[in-house]
Amino acid sequence: MYLCDSGGQYLDGTTDVTRTYHFGQPTDWQRECFTRVLKGHIALDRAVFPSGTSGYGLDPLARLPLWELGLDFRHGTGHGVGSFLNVHEGPQGVSMRKTTVDTGFSAGMTITNEPGYYEDGEFGIRIENTCLVVKVDTKFDYTGGAGYLTFDPVTMVPIQKKLIKPELFTEVERKWLDEYHQTVWDNVSPRLEKGGLGYEWLKRETSAL
Repeated sequence: MYLCDSGGQYLDGTTDVTRTYHFGQPTDWQRECFTRVLKGHIALDRAVFPSGTSGYGLDPLARLPLWELGLDFRHGTGHGVGSFLNVHEGPQGVSMRKTTVDTGFSAGMTITNEPGYYEDGEFGIRIENTCLVVKVDTKFDYTGGAGYLTFDPVTMVPIQKKLIKPELFTEVERKWLDEYHQTVWDNVSPRLEKGGLGYEWLKRETSAL
């Protein structure tokens, strides 16, 4: 397995993205671990929460699929991303650390979504998107006008389907993945030479699960 945590500084912002790929045949255990990390990633991405909610309160969403097996990861689930400054930039974050308790989310913030799982000397898994915190309309508003928020991923990189155990997915999770990959295809494919290696790779990797 190959875990690549990458990113760059651009004129219109800073990126931070991690993907995990397998260039051979993954074991059943590797696929289960990867799928549970992805399930946590999806749960956090789909979260709808009152404005001002802290990342401390959201962090368990990304860990629950691992906790069900008694597994976990020893790093934060997300951090703010600076522009031409620090890639890791607060005060917002998603973590079990108490430092994330006092800062609530508001629209316009950036945050990463990056649960993982690691076995010493064996393999490591992380799936990271950079997201915008955006307002979302809800049927009701119990906040008294503060409103509700969700995450909108801006990272456009496929998630390797070979590492997924579809039988562990709910229909909601399958739909999320297919819609995310369609978004990646719609945004990236027009920038590639049609029929070229990159174009064909992207077409294959963003096909429906």
